[in-house]
Amino acid sequence: MSILSSSRNQRGVTLLEMVLAMAILAVLASTVIPMAEMTVKRTREIELRQALREIRTAIDRYKADYDRCIFEQKCIEVIGESGYPEELELLLEATDWNGTLNAPSKYLRRIPKDPFDPYDEGWGGRSVTDDPDSTVSDGKDVFDVYSQSDATALDATYYADW
Repeated sequence: MSILSSSRNQRGVTLLEMVLAMAILAVLASTVIPMAEMTVKRTREIELRQALREIRTAIDRYKADYDRCIFEQKCIEVIGESGYPEELELLLEATDWNGTLNAPSKYLRRIPKDPFDPYDEGWGGRSVTDDPDSTVSDGKDVFDVYSQSDATALDATYYADW
């Protein structure tokens, strides 16, 4: 009788309970992993939008200061010059526009990285004379920037079209 009573008091997990627990964990894991991947992609998309906004705002400020310098006749307007920076690196340099501004202005502290650019190729640039949807620029100035990634966003658009 002591053998029967000791086997009834033993606690443990049966094979059926173990299989059922593993099945539940597999179902939960199969739903959590895609959600985590989606969250990571959404976060990178937010970073891309912020980087594009930051660069485009800096380009617009550069152009506005150039136009102000021309308007106040402190700069000489050159024929064929658009007033946009020739390259993005000019946004990192302090410019005072011949005394138009109270203090020299740097438009960017650093050029943001494209979160969808695995090879660190940098941003694509469009010139004033380029077609709006062109991926090849004549390189005269930087009117707009775009991501060089050919990946598709969550909303089914291409990052290069943002």
